[in-house]
Amino acid sequence: MAETRLRVLLDEAEIAKRIEALADTLAEVDNDWTVVALLQGAIPFTADLMRAFERRGRHPIYDSLWLESYRDARESSGKVVVRADISRAIEGRPALILDDVFDSGRTIAYARAHLMAKGATRTLACAFVRKPQAMGEAIDAIGWDAPSDFLVGYGMDDAGRYRGLPYIAAID
Repeated sequence: MAETRLRVLLDEAEIAKRIEALADTLAEVDNDWTVVALLQGAIPFTADLMRAFERRGRHPIYDSLWLESYRDARESSGKVVVRADISRAIEGRPALILDDVFDSGRTIAYARAHLMAKGATRTLACAFVRKPQAMGEAIDAIGWDAPSDFLVGYGMDDAGRYRGLPYIAAID
């Protein structure tokens, strides 16, 4: 197996700064909100952002929604599938949807419609990374505008590998 070469694009310190800025940007998210992490990629981002909310005295409910459109490919299949639904009632509550990467907009659009159908009063969507080709559904907050490279780390993977890297890198 050939060695994969990674080029660091955003280090841990810069990620931490951007998380703090996002927590300030999303100031309306408070104890009445439910934060919905889109699995699997948004786990590190969600954990960091939830801790930033806690440091600000805000304690939203956490839940997750496992949507899949990539499987182990490097491009979206174009079809979003629910692998596991949220576990808490969302009816009558606003929801903040967190994703790792915003590119086609399909996943965010699907998550918004899904949560609204379950009774959410409104949705905001935030992704840590926005790719240059991002289109479609609007996004309410972004942590970082990334290059078009295939990215790994900080929740993003290549067929299940590299999700645990504490930084974001491009595969050369």
